[in-house]
Amino acid sequence: MRVADHVLKVLSASAFDGDKLVLPPRQLDRDVYLEVAKVIEAAGGKWNRKAKAHVFDGSAEDAIEPVMLTGEVTRVQQEFGFFESTAAVVARIMALAHRIEPGMRILEPSAGRGAIAVPLMKAGAEVHTWEILPKNAETLRAAGLRHVHVGDFLASDPVPGFYHQVLMNPPFGRRADVDHVLHAARSLRSGGTLVSVMSAGVTFRQDRKTLSFHDQVRRMSLGVHVEPLPPLSFRESGTDVNAVLIAFTLVAQ
Repeated sequence: MRVADHVLKVLSASAFDGDKLVLPPRQLDRDVYLEVAKVIEAAGGKWNRKAKAHVFDGSAEDAIEPVMLTGEVTRVQQEFGFFESTAAVVARIMALAHRIEPGMRILEPSAGRGAIAVPLMKAGAEVHTWEILPKNAETLRAAGLRHVHVGDFLASDPVPGFYHQVLMNPPFGRRADVDHVLHAARSLRSGGTLVSVMSAGVTFRQDRKTLSFHDQVRRMSLGVHVEPLPPLSFRESGTDVNAVLIAFTLVAQ
């Protein structure tokens, strides 16, 4: 079941409280409300007059998050943490980055099995990676990468101005991509470029976290390039998530 963009915008502005979804306070056109209610019900929510909310069996936010990421309601369980960058996506990331030069320090903070990091290494860059899964970290080391950090990247202490570029494909669940991009940017040098895969939701979500992200990036950069990726770009990696590429150059703070 495909979900229209205007319905996704309404859902993105809704409030979540445990098993409850509360629609935004503004009055919705009746036809729009019926569309939104149909999606909520298909995702497992039921209107509860007493609670004045749609109630789910479990977490309402967890039930709606896959809808926001894929633009459809499906009963198929998908993973929105690690999904490997395909060759086509990596090629586009490299194209949006500045020219990769030997010795250039580049951060890949969600390295997975090296889909982005290994080509950078082969291009002569000094690649620093973070990977939360030890098994993936072993794969990175076996590929020849020397600077492999195992653990949660968001728990790391950034070193301002250390990296020439950041190229990344972070996890998406619960807008984790926003947290990862902002954290990575803290280690980027002035004039350096960050290119990241992000959920397409970053282009339409109306929640405070997403709006704050746009505000912060506007203040730290010369402007943001946003490029939609083709539908099903990550199908071969096991997810139908809708994604975009963003790229920006850090200005002196």
